[in-house]
Amino acid sequence: MSSHTVPLCRGATVVPMAFDPGAVALAFSEHRFEDALGHLARDVKWTIVGGMVLEGAQAVRDTCRDTLESLEGAEVRFDRRVVAAGADVVAVDTVVRYVRPDGVTAVASCAIYEFDGEQISAITSYAVEVDPEDTGAQPPR
Repeated sequence: MSSHTVPLCRGATVVPMAFDPGAVALAFSEHRFEDALGHLARDVKWTIVGGMVLEGAQAVRDTCRDTLESLEGAEVRFDRRVVAAGADVVAVDTVVRYVRPDGVTAVASCAIYEFDGEQISAITSYAVEVDPEDTGAQPPR
């Protein structure tokens, strides 16, 4: 029996699904961090272009926690999700609306995830606020 099979009663076996880097990257991009954080390399580097650079899994986890806290009470609606996945690199393009009692914010973003095996070794994120009424337009002024 290979190390990738799980014995069941009466001789049946289940073969676990192969690792899907696209699913992990999409989970991270959709703020479903609990599905992705277990795949962070200890020395992961997250570059938020125009913002900051985070180094190390704990810094990324802390920022994800802060992000979730900042979204409490908001309705988060993804209008667009496009994933281009290879074995070692995944790009995720999203448009998301954050709906709060005081208004709506829309953000178009793209993140590139680099994998070393089943671990995210680097993330590069680009994001811009866009007009919530016309997400193809320039950012609101």
